[in-house]
Amino acid sequence: MTASIVFDLDGTLVDSAPDITAAVNRMLAEEGHAALDQATVTSFVGKGLPNLVARVITHCDMDMGHHSRLARVTLDHYNRNSSTLTVVYPGLVEALGTLRTRGCAMGVCTNKPEAPARHVLEALGLARFFDVVIGGDSLATRKPDPAMLHATFAALPDLPRLYVGDSEVDAETARRADIPFLLFTEGYRKGPVNSLPHTASYSDSAALPELVDQLLGTS
Repeated sequence: MTASIVFDLDGTLVDSAPDITAAVNRMLAEEGHAALDQATVTSFVGKGLPNLVARVITHCDMDMGHHSRLARVTLDHYNRNSSTLTVVYPGLVEALGTLRTRGCAMGVCTNKPEAPARHVLEALGLARFFDVVIGGDSLATRKPDPAMLHATFAALPDLPRLYVGDSEVDAETARRADIPFLLFTEGYRKGPVNSLPHTASYSDSAALPELVDQLLGTS
């Protein structure tokens, strides 16, 4: 039996925190503010770029009235260098290849804007595995609203479903969508693993095919 599997992007398929941090710090430098460390910026990741920039503004005691402009500036910096420092998690390419060989249909549902999401997937050699990509600006809502996840699955074959992500936002999205959730524990979650509702968890992407077999009976 095959399956339809949807993945989050940042913190699940790729470690993009270095490029996101670099874009934020370029914006801050232009505004005359000191750089933030990667751990701080990573703690702001998960609900899309506008939310991330809002949290940076609050953290740095900047004027929220400039949010729209600073979000555009940060996105522009990110678009210029969205795959310079970003890396694919170990074992993932092989795992996706195995799932594809077994007939699984796969998609990406991310709060990252669609254009840079597609660029990252292309630049890192992952685009070939995915039939659909829904980004944070593809619809009127963002995760944890389940509409994005529903739309991604709607574009895939009607097969047993599984959502794979790394964060509280992903866990809540899966809960609202009533989709089994597989948690990658090495991503950008804020709290302990046991604080996130999930069907199963993994720390090594190479384990994905076996876990999918266990959860959905694929072969």
